[in-house]
Amino acid sequence: MKFKDLAGFDWNKANKQKNLVKHKVYYKECEEVFFNKPLIFFQDEKHSLKEKRYGVFGQTNNKRLLTIIFTIRNNKVRAISARDQNKKERKQYEQN
Repeated sequence: MKFKDLAGFDWNKANKQKNLVKHKVYYKECEEVFFNKPLIFFQDEKHSLKEKRYGVFGQTNNKRLLTIIFTIRNNKVRAISARDQNKKERKQYEQN
């Protein structure tokens, strides 16, 4: 998978709402993460039963550190979950 070849984002209304209500993460913040550096990608093996899922540690334009779980559908990023990084994730992100 070459992330640089993706054609944008595909948003599910329920996931947009869930991330906003549950984690207070606006969908535009999620998109910002993919354009800021550093980015740390990983495979989400545990949840990749029906389709491959990936994760990314990154930051928004306002330096908010987020963890985003997503899949690729029709050559677009489809975010499943977005939340603030936990302590362990922040440490891993900052070390890279």
